[in-house]
Amino acid sequence: MTQNNTLHRKQRTLQNDASYSGLGLHTGEKVSLRFVPAKEGTGIVFKRIDLPNQPVVPATVEYVCSNSRNTTLGVADIRIHTVEHVLAAVKAYQIDNLCIEIDGIEPPVGNGSSDVFVEMIENAGISEQEDTVPVLSLKAPVYWSEGDIHLVGLPCDTYKISYTLDYPATKLIKSQYFSLSIDQDSFKREIASCRTFSLYEEVSTLIDKGLIKGASLDNAVVIKDDTILSKGGLFFSDEMVRHKILDVIGDLALVGYDFKAHIIAIRSGHASNVAFARKLYSQLTTEKS
Repeated sequence: MTQNNTLHRKQRTLQNDASYSGLGLHTGEKVSLRFVPAKEGTGIVFKRIDLPNQPVVPATVEYVCSNSRNTTLGVADIRIHTVEHVLAAVKAYQIDNLCIEIDGIEPPVGNGSSDVFVEMIENAGISEQEDTVPVLSLKAPVYWSEGDIHLVGLPCDTYKISYTLDYPATKLIKSQYFSLSIDQDSFKREIASCRTFSLYEEVSTLIDKGLIKGASLDNAVVIKDDTILSKGGLFFSDEMVRHKILDVIGDLALVGYDFKAHIIAIRSGHASNVAFARKLYSQLTTEKS
């Protein structure tokens, strides 16, 4: 423990490469993604290997350029869409240094969750490195609110997320609440398999906009009136709120620090998660200095 009471742990990367190919959610095009171990101090970066000079985009909040229906990173005119499901798995497994090579504009959707990325990490194995990384503890509350959307970070001795989902007009969802301390075991057991979901009316709008060309009931849960449309039904009765926690983990991974805090989220989505990530980053870096 250092004089400012900041804990440190060994940095972590993967032991081996791991690859996966599938369809992009929005483009519907086949895309390949590969996890490549990286040296200490690299951080998490995406590399567009399909483009000249193979440009690299760091996975930190300053490179977020869009966050309406997903979280998009970019440098200049280079884009990587829908990074949150990949980053959720990487964050939960405390991977600090990793190059994520991708030959398209978005990762493969898999089944709409983080399952495939967890499998990649576990197949590759995790390797501790010589250098250390600080584990910051939030010392004072930080919050972000807009209308009926709220996010709060409270001091806590673990990394914990509590989420309240509220769809009062949708009988099959209504309000859902879930709370969990996040580590690789709890993430794999309770969160990683929970798929993205949408109301049927929202799906129609997205299709009209030329989006979700790769979507199907193999990689999403759709709620239509009193019916759940999905492959195999729901994995959990509250799968929707659990997927929202998955998104929060992925979006807050962009803070770029390993940190301990209790995150309380009410009705948040990607835009509010990223706005809160910026405030959380500012608070943690101020406290760190």
